[in-house]
Amino acid sequence: MDVRKTYKLFVNGEFVRSESGRAYRPDGGQVNVPRGSRKDLRDAVRAARTAFPAWAGRTAMNRGQILYRAAEMLDGRAAQFVELLGGARARRELDQAVETLVWYAGWTDKLPQVTGTVNPVAGPYFNFTIPEPTGVVGIVAPDDAPLLGLVRRVAPALCGGNVVVAMAAESRPLPALTLAEVFATSDLPAGVVNILTGQRKELLPWLASHMDVNAIDVAGCSGEEVKAIEESAAGNVKRVIKLPEGERSPYLIAAFMEMKTVWHPIGV
Repeated sequence: MDVRKTYKLFVNGEFVRSESGRAYRPDGGQVNVPRGSRKDLRDAVRAARTAFPAWAGRTAMNRGQILYRAAEMLDGRAAQFVELLGGARARRELDQAVETLVWYAGWTDKLPQVTGTVNPVAGPYFNFTIPEPTGVVGIVAPDDAPLLGLVRRVAPALCGGNVVVAMAAESRPLPALTLAEVFATSDLPAGVVNILTGQRKELLPWLASHMDVNAIDVAGCSGEEVKAIEESAAGNVKRVIKLPEGERSPYLIAAFMEMKTVWHPIGV
């Protein structure tokens, strides 16, 4: 008798069952994947909001060390991820995901110098523009690259000091759920990354309209889904990030940041 593996959601640093008790089997597979509910989403957002001040307040070097540790843990489980991803491009996708985490780990202490500036002003003042994290970021993973697509959005958000509520690819959720195991063993504080699975049409409206989500990345959404998200997000002035999938860039980090301008008297 074969016993099907039952995966769990990753919320507040713990692996938990969906409160609804529902599950589904992607592609008719032999595993049970939890079907997250509206309450699961609320719990994930609450955990992220609670974790945000401490994560944003950590030193840039420390955030970089944790991202680098995640890269080490991911690389250490390479064989497992290659098997999960399958296909000829599996090894390449895994290697690129590891490289992405390492790359953004190196950017944590360089971001202010690249995206910030000293503004020329007429008066006895310094005027600085400095980046600050947006807060709680919702991320929708693309289906075509379920591991790399998610890492490419989560890494820059974490690099800038944001916290994440991510929706795994509905058709291929196992790489994301296994990535949660990597984050759980990478010194990442509880609540900084939360990963949900389930039906996108059920969870997306609540993610887009939640008042405590500050931004949502729609890289994994269709055109119709993006339109619906924009309409829901307009009610709470939520930022909708629509950057295309592509190469790593420090300006992708800036997409998850707010720019703060500070005046300071010269000589004080």
